[in-house]
Amino acid sequence: MVVEQHISEIALATAINSIGGNKFDAALADWLNADLSIDNMTWLAYFQNRKPELLFASSKLPYVHANLEQVYLAGAYLLDPFHDLHIGRAPRGIYRLSEIAPDQFQRNRYFTEYYRNTTMIDEIAFICYPNSGVSIHICLGRDASSNRRFSQRAFSDAQRVAPIVSALVESHWADLKTSGEYEEAETTARLIESVQTERGIRLSNRQAEVAMLILRGHSSASIGLALGISVQTVKVFRKQLYKKCEISSQVELFNLLLPLLGR
Repeated sequence: MVVEQHISEIALATAINSIGGNKFDAALADWLNADLSIDNMTWLAYFQNRKPELLFASSKLPYVHANLEQVYLAGAYLLDPFHDLHIGRAPRGIYRLSEIAPDQFQRNRYFTEYYRNTTMIDEIAFICYPNSGVSIHICLGRDASSNRRFSQRAFSDAQRVAPIVSALVESHWADLKTSGEYEEAETTARLIESVQTERGIRLSNRQAEVAMLILRGHSSASIGLALGISVQTVKVFRKQLYKKCEISSQVELFNLLLPLLGR
């Protein structure tokens, strides 16, 4: 244990000394891995007015990040619970995907078509804020290479070092900027425009809102709470949405809308 602590302290000192340099990513990764034993890492910067930027990625298995550029960064990030933390300006700290995800996240198409294919078993993320409107997510994963989740002790260790991670990350990426404010209404409006332009389907604003929440993994009850309407009303909008799109399932809805999200 003493030897492990010594290695961790040396790795932390190296990361501190690397702030602002081109070796910071590797140094921070070495320190986090020494403390938490990680299978994969994905560090992303989220902005108000543009798509996320990949800052660093590392994995033992090649297919963990196989579709990161083509699917996730192209638009699927809008369905990610971690992106919701950015939108909601969640406090700095450590978050576990299974604890922040919508009630039907593991049944939605984003999870089954994209996330499951990464073989990810567990994921935690440090949320940091280097500038107004910019959040950096230091995502750490366990996948099929170890086939085990983060233990409660590992999660507690991550909570313990979260303030240090934030300080390091926010110092190193202090030059990241954004402008404006993220507006869910703008995302909905762009989706409505894309669906009409590309598919000739005219959705109402409420139908598009329901569609986005379905794709994110919300049940009808959860959608009702989010929009302030009854479950029965949600079901009416859902039925209207499927009829307009000439589909009968969430799978078809996902296949129809996902290619349009990034536009």
